[in-house]
Amino acid sequence: MRLTLSILVSSLLFCTVFNSALAQQAIYQSPSLTPNAALKAAQAALEACRKNGHQAAVSVNDRAGNALVMLRDRFAGPHTVDTAINKAYTAVTFKLDTTSFARSTQAGEAASGVRHLPRIVAIGGGIPIESAGSIVGSIGVSGAPGGDADEVCAKAGIAAIRDELDF
Repeated sequence: MRLTLSILVSSLLFCTVFNSALAQQAIYQSPSLTPNAALKAAQAALEACRKNGHQAAVSVNDRAGNALVMLRDRFAGPHTVDTAINKAYTAVTFKLDTTSFARSTQAGEAASGVRHLPRIVAIGGGIPIESAGSIVGSIGVSGAPGGDADEVCAKAGIAAIRDELDF
């Protein structure tokens, strides 16, 4: 009887420890950009565009592609809002800045078909935001004359929070 009870207790203890280990393996933690950092980056990007004489919209998205912060300058075109959000979405989704994405998905390239997916924008101005080797969000800018000018503003936004990110 004692042996049976001992085996039963041992088995229950093993199952409890084993189930606890499985539960821990089923859950992971991932870093994400805070709303405060997103706002700071968006404000810096918008200010950089203003200094360069551009009216723009800026979106900073979380690691899942959802907009955390969206700012639009007073005279930025109405299309710039969706374009900025979707540039940031494209950058975080493909883990690639949208200038490089545009090059790698041009007509004739093997991946050219992904340009036709919803919300994908293949124009410069979207950049993933990384911290400690993980993508924690992205920034997208629209409204400057051309993707190169949008990208300058986006980089200024990331530079404003660089000290808060782990590299």
